[in-house]
Amino acid sequence: MFRPLRMSFILLAGVLLVSVAGANPATSPDGTTALLQKAVNGDWRSAAHKARDPYRHPIETLQFFGLKPDMTVIELDPGGGWYTEILAPVLHDHGHLLEASGPKFADRIKANPAVFGRIGPLIPFDPPRQVRLGADNSADMVVSFRNAHDWMMDSPATLEAVFKAVFDVLKPGGVFGFEEHRAKPFATATESAMALHRISEDYIIALALKTGFRVAGVSEVNANPKDPEDINVHRLLPDLSGPAAEHEKMKAIGESDRMTLRFVKP
Repeated sequence: MFRPLRMSFILLAGVLLVSVAGANPATSPDGTTALLQKAVNGDWRSAAHKARDPYRHPIETLQFFGLKPDMTVIELDPGGGWYTEILAPVLHDHGHLLEASGPKFADRIKANPAVFGRIGPLIPFDPPRQVRLGADNSADMVVSFRNAHDWMMDSPATLEAVFKAVFDVLKPGGVFGFEEHRAKPFATATESAMALHRISEDYIIALALKTGFRVAGVSEVNANPKDPEDINVHRLLPDLSGPAAEHEKMKAIGESDRMTLRFVKP
């Protein structure tokens, strides 16, 4: 269910919502659902990573983005590779996965060639110094999971540069699948990013429209109404960085409330 302020913003902006994803994955005729389920169940994923599936909804999220096994997909700043472990097997036979990251991620790829062997080449990515993602109009999809606040912490211009780089590398009709920790509506973007590691959904939608994207879908699949949205996300699961006395309270909340958006390059 949409929250009133967010829906009002989208409607006033004149955005056509082509689709809104629910919580249940649909069976895909091309076998994507089966490939996603196999990847999620893979024994290469640690127990700790699998424990987060109920919070992160990887199958539903990637289906909402429109992932297909024959796509060329760029993952931005993959961190520990939580989503890479799922994307790589799905795209292994017929698609192409590229990681936009620093050089350290190359070691993770080399450590498990059976799963990650078809990834590459690594795209040097270090905003704001390096943001170019490849040849213009060359990728079917770019995905970003919970890292936009890091670019905003550098500066709003850095986040804008990343969005522009994504727009440039996508083919016409290409998808930017975006997930981020959500701040309260109309929160000051730089302050919420610095203090809470969050950005408001209205800010991200406005930036996407400014960049040239259209909004093709908004999903609440990763929403968490228990999250008050006014605390640093690292106090919540899985980090529990705050005082031990508040850990049980944070566990009861779960992981952060997150926006899940699908932008399309016209």
